[in-house]
Amino acid sequence: MEFTLASFNVKNLIGPDKEYYEFQSYTPEEYAWKRDWMASQLVDLDADVIGFQEIFEEDALREVIAEASDRARTLNEAVIPSKGKAYHRKVIFRKLGVEPYDDAALAFAPNAADTGEPGKRRPGVAVLSRFGFVGEPEVIQDFDAPLTIPFQPLRGLDGDLDAGSFTLRRLSRPVLKVRIPIGNEVITLFNCHLKSKLGEFIRPPGADFAPEEDLVHYDPVGRAMGSMRAAMRRMAEAWVLRREIVAELAKGNPVAVMGDFNDGEHAVSSEIISGEVPFRNYQWMLRHDAETYSDRYSAEEAATIKESVERNRLHAAEGLFVRKSMRDMVYTTAFAGVFESIDQIYLSRHFHPEYDKRIADMEYFSVLNDHITDGSHPEAPYNKLASDHGQIKAHLRLCEGQD
Repeated sequence: MEFTLASFNVKNLIGPDKEYYEFQSYTPEEYAWKRDWMASQLVDLDADVIGFQEIFEEDALREVIAEASDRARTLNEAVIPSKGKAYHRKVIFRKLGVEPYDDAALAFAPNAADTGEPGKRRPGVAVLSRFGFVGEPEVIQDFDAPLTIPFQPLRGLDGDLDAGSFTLRRLSRPVLKVRIPIGNEVITLFNCHLKSKLGEFIRPPGADFAPEEDLVHYDPVGRAMGSMRAAMRRMAEAWVLRREIVAELAKGNPVAVMGDFNDGEHAVSSEIISGEVPFRNYQWMLRHDAETYSDRYSAEEAATIKESVERNRLHAAEGLFVRKSMRDMVYTTAFAGVFESIDQIYLSRHFHPEYDKRIADMEYFSVLNDHITDGSHPEAPYNKLASDHGQIKAHLRLCEGQD
């Protein structure tokens, strides 16, 4: 059985004449264009499971999905022969067809910070599944108790000195957790949209804006501080997601994580989510309780450590594809001339080709990114209606006996 997983940052989906950010909204004509473009992308994606980011309204997304389904039916009527034709069973026609999403299940996680106030809206995420869901989707955003991350005092400083801490009470955007039945397996999928790289600036009481937002009086140090705040928040959110992932892996469940990570595969925040890469040989390492230079981990301990690391590790679908195909570049966004992949699909070792108990193999990884431009070239102007992200898709096949 073949199946596909995709991630799609739609870039601010909301109905017409609704101000989502300050002074930003779509006219009816602009909304119709955006809906048309998104429906076309969904038909091209033709994915079984899609994680969406930057969804302000569920109704708008349902309109897009309905339009995509109408187009799929029209396409199928044009390219798939009727059953009266002797050749209608040929495989090529199954490849040309697109399955509508009429019977697919949709889960939407609104942003807890979204009050509906015009100009101050906050986006949520959603998951569309042709296979439906097992149980109720879960939304992870607000914490029952604040998450406080303490820091260790630096060496040489008084141990009683406060080394500081970082406290998180809410994720900037929700994480949507769903369980999807595929063949004989149930896969736990997390759809996320981590804090962006845009700086966080503090507005003084009574002020109309933060001083760092005044670019006429440019403050490079203050803006760097804002970037640092954003990075700390993104990494803290990544850790919250990591905690949820490890809990699922501890139950033995196959896990997929997708979404807009707002960082590349090798960024610290992304590596927090995926887990650490195992050391080549733990027998070379000093023990944690070493008393002499020769106190190293034994061969048995090294094997145990490596298994613990591998069991809790995720692998980027893009990385598996690049290694398999020798392709040297995949990108999902462009800004100021920099092309990078900040949208990812991560898979637990249940999908890794070297794991002897894997449930599926990844056969291909595709990216729809022809629409991406950073607006730096006259022949490729910036388009505010199309997404500023590429859509990514992992093509997988269940192993024999799993379907």
